Formats: sequence, structure tokens, C-alpha cells
Amino acid sequence: MANRFRDSARQLMRDAVLDIAAEEVIAHGWDGLQVRAVANRAGVSRQTVYNAFGDKHGVAEALIERLLDRFLEGIDAAIAGESALREQWEATVRFALETAATEPLLAAVLTGTSSDEFLPLLTTDGGPVITRARDHVCATLGGYHPDIDPRALTATSETVTRLTISHIVLPLHTPQKVAAHIADLAATVAPAPAAAGV
Repeated sequence: MANRFRDSARQLMRDAVLDIAAEEVIAHGWDGLQVRAVANRAGVSRQTVYNAFGDKHGVAEALIERLLDRFLEGIDAAIAGESALREQWEATVRFALETAATEPLLAAVLTGTSSDEFLPLLTTDGGPVITRARDHVCATLGGYHPDIDPRALTATSETVTRLTISHIVLPLHTPQKVAAHIADLAATVAPAPAAAGV
């Protein structure tokens, strides 16, 4: 019981610190984020923040990880709203792009001084984000379409993830157009199995 209470309290503290850190980054950029100010607003010591996240870079990683959690929850809902595989691919990409366009923390991540710290977490050091998103999308779609070749589904999920992140970082077209194009490519690489008797 004591361990569960301690773990719950620690998670509440982490969530509070990340909420405040996100507000600070949105308002002042990454360079304007002061761990002392975050700790004061959260009602904890600066050392407590460092113990929880390691350092300021650890805070950035945790912010990206939590943002990814929210994206994946929304993607699951988008996939559940469609039945055909191609439309599920399209819904996945469209949700990610539309959400990215209106997410203030992500806007802060991709612009200004914050980009120096955060952008590599999505690009050159983005392996953990890509891998987690790939595996999650692959598992979700595989649950709906168990007859798809899992190797093709994994490879396609990674390609879709990489393309989607690329369009988030450098948007050139509407989310609808990009989603339709990526869905067409995905449906070609990992098509849904033909129904029996077709």
C-alpha cells in the first residue's frame, strides 16, 4: 500500500512539473525555461525535479513522450472510426497532422530557440519516438486486420510514421492531401487481404 501511494504521489508530481514546463516552453521558449521556476510553481525543490528527470534535457524527453502518448490515444480513436485499412491509414495521418497544426507545445518545439533542444528528438535522435509510434500503430491495425503479413505491416507503419513526422516538421500541403497520398502508398505496400471468395 505504501509503495502504491508513493508511486501515485511521484506520478502526480511528474505530471504537475510537466504541465508547468509545457506552459513555460510555450510562453518563453526552451531557453526561457528555468528549472527553479518550474519547481517553485510545482511546490517542490529543484533537486526533486532533477531527481525525477535527470536534467533539463530529460524534461524535454518527458514532454515529447507525453505528447506522443496523447497522439497515440487519438490515433487509436481515429482508426476505430474506420473499418477499411486504407481509410484507417488516412485517418491516422490526418489526425496526426491536424492535431500537430493546433498543438501549442509542438509549435513551440518546432520554432524559435526551442527547436535546438526539441527538434532532434523528432529527427536525428527520433529513433525512440519513431519506434514507439510504429509499434503502436502496427499493433492497433494488426488487431483489426490479423491476416495482414506482419512484416509488411511493420515496415509500412514505420514508413508512414517517418513520412508523417516529416510533414509535421515541414508542412507543405494540407493534412487532407498528405493523408490521402500517404494512405494510397501504404495501401499499396501492405494491402488488406482479399475477402474469401473474391
